[in-house]
Amino acid sequence: MKPFGKKTLAMLLLSCMMLVAAGCGSNGSPTQEDTASAAPETSSKQEEPVKVVWWHSMSGDVGKAAQQLVDEFNAEHKDIVVQAEYQGKYDESLNKLKASLGSDSGPSLIQVYEIGSRFMIDSKAITPVQQFIDADKYDTSRLEPNILNYYTFDNKLYSMPFNTSNPILYYNKDAFKAAGLDPEKPPATYEEVAEAAKKLTKSGQAGGSFAIYGWFMEQLFANQGAELLDNGNGRTQAATSSLLGSDAGVKTLDWWKRMVEEKSMLNLGRKTDDTSKAFAAGQIAMTLDSTASLRSIVKSAEGKFEVGTGFLPKADANVKGGVIVGGASNWILNNRPEAEQKAAWEFIKFLAEPKSQAEWHINTGYFPITQKAYDEPIVKENMTKYPQFQTAVDQLHQTTPSLATQGAVMGVFPEARQLTETAIEEVLNNKKSSKQALDDAAKAITSKIEEYNKTVSK
Repeated sequence: MKPFGKKTLAMLLLSCMMLVAAGCGSNGSPTQEDTASAAPETSSKQEEPVKVVWWHSMSGDVGKAAQQLVDEFNAEHKDIVVQAEYQGKYDESLNKLKASLGSDSGPSLIQVYEIGSRFMIDSKAITPVQQFIDADKYDTSRLEPNILNYYTFDNKLYSMPFNTSNPILYYNKDAFKAAGLDPEKPPATYEEVAEAAKKLTKSGQAGGSFAIYGWFMEQLFANQGAELLDNGNGRTQAATSSLLGSDAGVKTLDWWKRMVEEKSMLNLGRKTDDTSKAFAAGQIAMTLDSTASLRSIVKSAEGKFEVGTGFLPKADANVKGGVIVGGASNWILNNRPEAEQKAAWEFIKFLAEPKSQAEWHINTGYFPITQKAYDEPIVKENMTKYPQFQTAVDQLHQTTPSLATQGAVMGVFPEARQLTETAIEEVLNNKKSSKQALDDAAKAITSKIEEYNKTVSK
């Protein structure tokens, strides 16, 4: 190769200097071409999806059903990614939230059981979903009114219901036939249950068993139109005392104890798992359990006997009452960025859609919170397969709205429920009378309410 001449070398050096000058200004700022080439990277960063961390308390098959909904939402929303994180049972999850308050270690969204509602509001750590409802002009009339009723405080919806249930009576239709009882007519009152239990009791089979569960006592109060707390069940203003020792409580516990004493009703302790297993084994002919357990209870009896379902028994057939919704709702935390809260709201709306609620219902047994979900073909097919579920739907729709059926609210509800269960145990184990046990529990609950109220800023 021939060496460059002086003229050629000078031209090359001039060209290089021009290229450098074109690439950099006097202040070192990027050129238009550089900016254009960097634009895709900047745009990519801006378009990263908003992350929503959802704490929940659903495990097993129910947890899988929840994750399925999360996956469907994420597939449909490229600008949002929901990360579902199981935090243990409701009590555990709420305790973890309490520990996270005041830091950034908590979730964007959390599922909290219904009895945690008062604490969540008083915590001042949440953004009421009513704000998003109003901003979006979201139509809540599509949702079940008796479900919304529970989660509405001062005409405001603070959280969005998600998994909802109520208690029903399960009974063994084959055992009813054998005892000369009408298998299509479940007992509807306390007295009818007691009479049926006597007839159903025989060698190897008791008339029934109810788990010692505070939720059942709360429901049996509401079914008498009786309030569990003062100040309109804690709805008209903050509750200050428990009414557990009222006539409604004594009447209920006396009835329960009498059946245990007559040996027509077994005392199997606090776990509904134990009563449902005894029911499936044919050891008891009647039990109380959540509507969310319907599929598993019916399946466990397949090939052995037909399961019937009835409304929660009433103390008096002439008294208007009904059931309180159980389950949980989703709450948006207010210490998260606005974009994150809005993304959480989008996920909440998705969970409430008829299609989502239809899937959730057939995969778990929880009620659809959206009325139009019942029009979905998969729900109609499921109702044909499990006609017993119609009982639960009818019971919800026939519940008379009142402060009693709206449900009691207090910041110490988990503790109150435990104290109620201890009182029931004391009575069934012949340690105290119904009146004494319930009065003692009411006094202890009232004391806890007073302590809690002192901690809540007015």
